[in-house]
Amino acid sequence: MLPHLAGIAAALALVACGTPSQTHFYSLMPGEVVPSAAAASSGTRALPIVLEPVRMPTQVDQPQWLVRLPDDSVAVLEQERWASPLRDEFRAALLEQLIVGHGAIDARTRPAPGPAPWHITVDVRRFDSLPGVEARIEGSWAIQGGADRTASSRCEWLLREPAAGPMSALAASHRHAIARLGDAIAAALARLARGETPTCPAPDERR
Repeated sequence: MLPHLAGIAAALALVACGTPSQTHFYSLMPGEVVPSAAAASSGTRALPIVLEPVRMPTQVDQPQWLVRLPDDSVAVLEQERWASPLRDEFRAALLEQLIVGHGAIDARTRPAPGPAPWHITVDVRRFDSLPGVEARIEGSWAIQGGADRTASSRCEWLLREPAAGPMSALAASHRHAIARLGDAIAAALARLARGETPTCPAPDERR
């Protein structure tokens, strides 16, 4: 058995036997977001946005991690938990990437006169955690707004990030995937603001 799978099997065995073990908490919030050089000239800077509550599958929107095992079954890991509701973690991390990484303005906390804000809706259909393999997130986004409130864009996306190593590596892979999602939304938003038609990102190759 591969080391990472052996670790998961051992964790599940401890739960089954009722043996107490340490609970680990993880966050999707990045430790640091560094503004990219392209962000300054992307046209996203200073654009007011409203990021609506993120839609998340019910089965994963719980404190405990729901992971997918090699036989395609799923398991709930009681000792591996999110620091706050997953939908809230996801939204906060995505908003951080848009504001800090791309200079957007959260119109709900910093209202200001000027152009109407751009409304961004994110619908997560799959949030898969495959220990020792990858983090996989799939869904769609919609952007609507502009001076006449008629400009809009909708994209489907599939993001995959390798996650070899412990559970902390899997959490880091999910963070990286959300950062990539924020970059893609920011690029689409900038094109809309310039009156251009945005292009949707190509989905990561399915395995």
